[in-house]
Amino acid sequence: MMSHQPRAAEPHRWLVSLSLILAAGLWAYHNSFAGVFLFDDKPWIVENLLIRHLWPPRGVLASAMRPLTDFSFALNYALGGLDVWGYHAVNLAIHLLAGLTLFGMVRRTLLAEPLRARYGHASGRLALVVALAWLVHPLHTQAVTYIVQRAESLMGLWYLLTLYGVIRGAGAPSPRGWYTVSMVSCAMGMLSKPVMVTAPVMVLLYDRVFLGGSLRQAWRQRYRLYLALAATWLLPAALAVRCLPMMRDWNVGWHVQGISPLGYALTQPGVLVHYLKLSVWPSPLIFDYHDWPIARSVEAILPPAFVIATLALATLWAWRHRPPLGFLGAWFFLVLAPTSGVIPIGELVDEYRMYLPLAAIICLFVMGGYGGLRRFVSPARVRQGLAAGLVVTLV
Repeated sequence: MMSHQPRAAEPHRWLVSLSLILAAGLWAYHNSFAGVFLFDDKPWIVENLLIRHLWPPRGVLASAMRPLTDFSFALNYALGGLDVWGYHAVNLAIHLLAGLTLFGMVRRTLLAEPLRARYGHASGRLALVVALAWLVHPLHTQAVTYIVQRAESLMGLWYLLTLYGVIRGAGAPSPRGWYTVSMVSCAMGMLSKPVMVTAPVMVLLYDRVFLGGSLRQAWRQRYRLYLALAATWLLPAALAVRCLPMMRDWNVGWHVQGISPLGYALTQPGVLVHYLKLSVWPSPLIFDYHDWPIARSVEAILPPAFVIATLALATLWAWRHRPPLGFLGAWFFLVLAPTSGVIPIGELVDEYRMYLPLAAIICLFVMGGYGGLRRFVSPARVRQGLAAGLVVTLV
């Protein structure tokens, strides 16, 4: 397998890209720092006595399914008490780091063998557009500004770092350091939010499409890495066993009142269609979907189920004939699988669940737009000007 080391970029280009990503995130969320504690913020932060004692960390780390997230709240409390500004600042810092990681991940993916000939020369610019659009997309409002949902963005950061470590390691002369970054990030994600359980599978799928060429080759070259990543599944499993008696109070799992597993599963196609709609046109954004109806009629079940089934079949077709597109489809469905399956997870709809899946949708639109401009718009100067105008307007 050939490594896909990116071509050296001029230092000022790197500086401009990183500065734009940071500036865009700060600009989009600068007015959120005065936001107050709301809903679940109160029991998990304001009234949570466990986070008021940073040391020894045993108490807060043994408290719930998201011990690392709770520990970050304890750090916030140790530094500033219940000053809401500090909690929002940490949430935004996590989001900015996730945007930077996504930029690096997309850039190096476009330089991988399956995509290098088509996108390699524009990898930096396309990765910047993806990162900017993802960073400021209004659908992320809840994941970034609802303080307790730091769990989602923190898990998302570790998820991206897990993949980024594998990408860097695959092209490094000595991959051990980067693979260690990946394994540690995967473990940290498992301790941040259980949705991280799909990360080892996504790493293997990424390896098959962009690095190894086949699942057999990916396993043969990096089976030790995959065994280590799979071992991190023990963390959420142990946490789930420990917290099982408390799940009734959390409104999670089989104890959710009024929602059967079948009713939850039949309602989720409509929820996924709603997520897709908000990805393209993020309005109206709703903080609390407590009145979302359970799908019971044929009219409520079949149309969205047909749409989602069509997209799933298209993903399977693309996996065989257009693997990079298949990977984007798999990213969307697998990341949402833990919360959009058969096990009721609190509310039927939560916009913060789209934190990671949105990246696949944005990649699809950016790459499709780039291909359309190259095909239908000329000369190059006009195409570049039009592209720059579209990106600035979008962001």
